[in-house]
Amino acid sequence: MKKKIIHELAYTYESFVSLNEHLICLKPRSNCFQKLYNFNLEILPNSHSILPLISANGDDIYKVSFTEPTQSLIIRAESEIETKNHPNIYQLKNENDLSLPFNIDSVNSSLNGFVEGWFQNGQHDPSAIQIAQEALVGIENNVLEFLYQLIELIKERVKYTPRHLGPAWSSGRTLSERIGSCRDLAILLMETCRCVGIPSRFVSGYQFMDQPTEKYELHAWTEIFIPGFGWRGFDPSGCGLINDRYITLASASKSDLVAPVRGSFVGTPNLKSELKWDIQII
Repeated sequence: MKKKIIHELAYTYESFVSLNEHLICLKPRSNCFQKLYNFNLEILPNSHSILPLISANGDDIYKVSFTEPTQSLIIRAESEIETKNHPNIYQLKNENDLSLPFNIDSVNSSLNGFVEGWFQNGQHDPSAIQIAQEALVGIENNVLEFLYQLIELIKERVKYTPRHLGPAWSSGRTLSERIGSCRDLAILLMETCRCVGIPSRFVSGYQFMDQPTEKYELHAWTEIFIPGFGWRGFDPSGCGLINDRYITLASASKSDLVAPVRGSFVGTPNLKSELKWDIQII
């Protein structure tokens, strides 16, 4: 189905500031599950230069440099995209070895970075290890059975709760609080999969409904690499295996690498700033 997305962010500052370099990640992918027809990026103030980049995962990012002080920064991205049906991998035949743990080197050694632990030292969260062990009970170490059982466990133990500010929580905090935003649940699924050697990565994008909501928000889920099926999206805060109502912006091994806007500014001490945003999916 074809959709038009208008995503606008407006930053205001109580006095003039100097904007440092910003990275903007608002251009949807174009691949076998979604086709991008048009994309337009507008930025105010006009005193800026844009350098397009390709991220480590092949996503489009724009590096923006500013030349003059300003009291506002407005970013407007407009996309026209068509989403395609996602084959149900639970119903498809797969001749590959789907038993756990995967032998990553025999599949693709470049995937090793996507099985590292979420902690800065590369270790896995003990809470993620525990729930992964529970998800392995009663199955024959098949990755698809594991994913189905794991997502059901996550839904039983964590209530999805929107949270607009702050970085993604650790798996341990999400499980102990028993609530989590979409990005918290995406990290939990990602980290739990990595505990048993399944390559996984964090995804930023949009999810739209049959009946438009009053206000759309940026969404997050997890992409998991399955031999014979490649990278496939799973949403632990939604329908599990994603469908054609999801639009991917970008993915990375860490959640902060796919933030829609990354950057900083220099101003007077204790200067106040405000962010307003709006997402329309038509």
